[in-house]
Amino acid sequence: METTPNFLDSNIMGISLQAFAKINRQAAHAPTTNLTSAERPKTPIVILGIDPALRRTGFGVIRTLRQSLVCVEAGTIQCSAKWHHSQCLLTISDTLDKLIRRTTPEICVVEGLFFAKNLKTSLIMGQARGACIVSASRAGLPVYEIAARKVKQAIVGYGGAQKIAVAKMVERLLSLESTPSPDAADALALALAFALESQSPLAKPTGRI
Repeated sequence: METTPNFLDSNIMGISLQAFAKINRQAAHAPTTNLTSAERPKTPIVILGIDPALRRTGFGVIRTLRQSLVCVEAGTIQCSAKWHHSQCLLTISDTLDKLIRRTTPEICVVEGLFFAKNLKTSLIMGQARGACIVSASRAGLPVYEIAARKVKQAIVGYGGAQKIAVAKMVERLLSLESTPSPDAADALALALAFALESQSPLAKPTGRI
């Protein structure tokens, strides 16, 4: 009999054990990504997810075909707190350019805009997001955005889930050997949410930028 891991404390995960059990059953039968909702793709779909931030931009690339969801590459673009903003933005863009050439994604998904109480924070986040969108667009990728709450709903089943819940479900869905770092997990979650919701006939169309 399968046992429930210790990390399934509802206070930590932000969801009930029953809800998590349901998600586990869904994860065991990972759906096929279907971007047209007309037919199953005959070749792998490679999706790049990006969680933009000036100092720590998370990225995650997944490949999906039939009932397979595989992590191709994931990580964090780290920029020193001593760097000027312009240097950070250039580093983000250059790193993503190389990543795209290396992994050849077909679609890019970025986290949707959010409204921070601090206007300066919002502006800085917008700049980082813009650098990411430019890199993807320069490579000819269609760029979509998904709100953070919608990503959590798709991955964990609860829009207010904590980061550890998202990371653990990403680990589960992609059969990773360890839990990814928070920024990489969020980026992988974006790519997974796009893949999973593109399959659902009830899902609302994801906004293209």
